[in-house]
Amino acid sequence: MAHEDRYGLPLSTSSDQAASAYREGVDLMLAGWTGTVETLEHAIAADPDFALAHIARARVHAFYQQGDLARQKAALARELVGVSGTERERSHVETLALAIEGRLPEAIVAMRNHIDAWPRDAVVLSLPLGAFGLFAFSGMADHDRARHELCESVAHHYGEDWWFLTMSGWAMTENGDVAHGRKVTERGFDLRRANAHAAHAVLHAMFEDGSIEAADRLVDEWIPSYDRAGILHGHIRWHQALGALEHGDATRALAIYADVLQPSATQAPPLNVITDSASLLWRLSAYGHAVPKPLWVEADAAAQRLFPKSSLPFADVHMALFAAATQNRQALATRLAAIEQRLTEGKLPAGPVVPAICRALAAFADENYAACVRELSPVLSEVVRIGGSNAQRELFEDTFLLALIRSGELPRARNLLDARLHRRPSLRDTRWRAAMA
Repeated sequence: MAHEDRYGLPLSTSSDQAASAYREGVDLMLAGWTGTVETLEHAIAADPDFALAHIARARVHAFYQQGDLARQKAALARELVGVSGTERERSHVETLALAIEGRLPEAIVAMRNHIDAWPRDAVVLSLPLGAFGLFAFSGMADHDRARHELCESVAHHYGEDWWFLTMSGWAMTENGDVAHGRKVTERGFDLRRANAHAAHAVLHAMFEDGSIEAADRLVDEWIPSYDRAGILHGHIRWHQALGALEHGDATRALAIYADVLQPSATQAPPLNVITDSASLLWRLSAYGHAVPKPLWVEADAAAQRLFPKSSLPFADVHMALFAAATQNRQALATRLAAIEQRLTEGKLPAGPVVPAICRALAAFADENYAACVRELSPVLSEVVRIGGSNAQRELFEDTFLLALIRSGELPRARNLLDARLHRRPSLRDTRWRAAMA
């Protein structure tokens, strides 16, 4: 009997065990759930020639920045699929391999062509979605809209699929349709509660609509079902720490940091390790709370090991947070020089916003708030190009807002707050207004 994936697409394996394990492994991967690695390894063991199992395993390696292993698996998948794969499977493997190799423009073209031909290939469709997807890290200024439009274009192929509802709802939320996005995401979450991406997407909607207490309850109620080794476990708690900061509760935010976010405690992928730790510690400090210096030193040391050289703009700007906060001017100068060189060579799709953010953070840490304002003012509308989510990128708007306040530019600060309140409610805005009174 011919085997298919959960979306009805043929699988080139004669092994019942391999096909079953692959279907389960893909679902676990799409849900951000533990057991993904073990299940995909079972599929490979049952059929060592099953190319799709190898490329799925390569994708999980890539999540954890295990670049050599990911590329080796991708190369093997290419070899295997060339022998026995279908046209769809060859395109599937090639598209994922391009993404794994960091060839983003080629991967985006391949993904679009693939989805045009096989819209129900959820693994390929997952590539451009989310805050760390191909679109977000492409340097596009409209990647939120692009994700939403892509989901809209294929929605009729998915119906009430739990994974698609999760990701399409989140795309709506990030593109500004928060109320509708939250409803769609919650519908997907209800269909499969063992889905970390759904919990995460709902938290983003709650952040946008100001449901801070509801978000806190959601995490408290749901997180016991999710293993600490889960790919999003620490990041979901990071959202809870942001909620604590909305209430000015630095003690709780620091307790969450110590529990699951600091490098010695976390089991998160490297990109989450540096972005979650840097952004939470920076927010704590910027909002006037004391951050013990050893926390910065430990996190910075881990970050330098994980990202020693300029790479993704989203990583680079968070590395700049570490360098600025620890007053490591040499590290910042070295990274900034590499970023500017890439910009000069046309190899920085996100553009001038990346070095501008780095310079602004250094000025902020030096308490040169007027210089921070000067650096960020021309590029503030372009921060979206570094990728990530609205909640993550708001850090840079926060920094700009605080620099305005501290440099005495209160009218501009009030205008920015008015614009934010028009976009979404926030308790922190109230506190800042009190600071400006």
